[in-house]
Amino acid sequence: MPKYSIVVPFHNEEENVTAMYDRLKAVMEQVGDPFEIVFVDDGSRDRTYRLLEEIAAVDSRVLVVKLRRNFGQTSALAAGFDHAQGDYILAMDGDLQHDPAEIPNFLGKLEEGYDVVSGWRKQRIDNFVMRRIPSRIANWLMARLSGVDIHDFGTTYKAYRREVIHNIPLYGEMHRFIPALASWYGATICEIPIKNVPREKGKSHYGISRTFRVFFDLLTIRFLLRYMTRPLHFFGSFGALGVMGGMAISAWLLLLKIFTHQHVMDAHSPMFVIAGVLILAGIQLMGIGLLGELQVRHYHTPSHRAPYTVDRLVRSRSSEEHSLLP
Repeated sequence: MPKYSIVVPFHNEEENVTAMYDRLKAVMEQVGDPFEIVFVDDGSRDRTYRLLEEIAAVDSRVLVVKLRRNFGQTSALAAGFDHAQGDYILAMDGDLQHDPAEIPNFLGKLEEGYDVVSGWRKQRIDNFVMRRIPSRIANWLMARLSGVDIHDFGTTYKAYRREVIHNIPLYGEMHRFIPALASWYGATICEIPIKNVPREKGKSHYGISRTFRVFFDLLTIRFLLRYMTRPLHFFGSFGALGVMGGMAISAWLLLLKIFTHQHVMDAHSPMFVIAGVLILAGIQLMGIGLLGELQVRHYHTPSHRAPYTVDRLVRSRSSEEHSLLP
């Protein structure tokens, strides 16, 4: 069994595959402990998978996970984590912007006892307006909302203990928020500076549109960290306020009707409508909270669903490709 697993997702990175493998192999062989490299092909349409297949054919320490289509970086990482066998798992991008020479620094922190080691691109080289400013804002918000005091949530370059990463469900764009989710489980987290290397070949798959997706994920994370196991406390609070507000307005209108004999619908029709809406909305919010409690129960029930579909696994010690067909 390998001690370390290096998980690298690829999407249309044919120009970087071979160089990434060569650098990873050289670094991990210097580390000296048993290791495996898990390459995930996230639905590439170029020669990425063919090159990965050739690498796996000559190196039994390489496992290639081919996904049926492009599921996205988070799902690709989830596939790699699920198939990794090492006690310590390190994830990095496949575009060579993460320097494999820094892997021993991550592994050293894990050996010290930390559960999660996160990279920090201290000196970023990205576009200042399009990338660095939105990233700084997002990282500042994430640190405040999650209570995890690190500077760079966005980088994939992180290392984990196996038992920690396997307890964190990954979907959407949640891979960048793993430290925040891990903190909920009581994981110990540290951060180390890493180089921000310019992309040597190929085209970047990141754009400004990711900033908006990250913003919505921030809201999701905030909700999950505070109310993941008690959604009724969130929805029920607003629901109760709505019902009480509606009932108070209704009581006031009733008293006006009794003591002044006013025609309530003529004199106070907007307040009558507001009271009804508040009561109905409050009941609905409390109902949503109860449904959320049912979902929490379902969440804590063991489930083996995965946010990806594997096409095949390739490893050289078996000359056959195992097709995972339904």
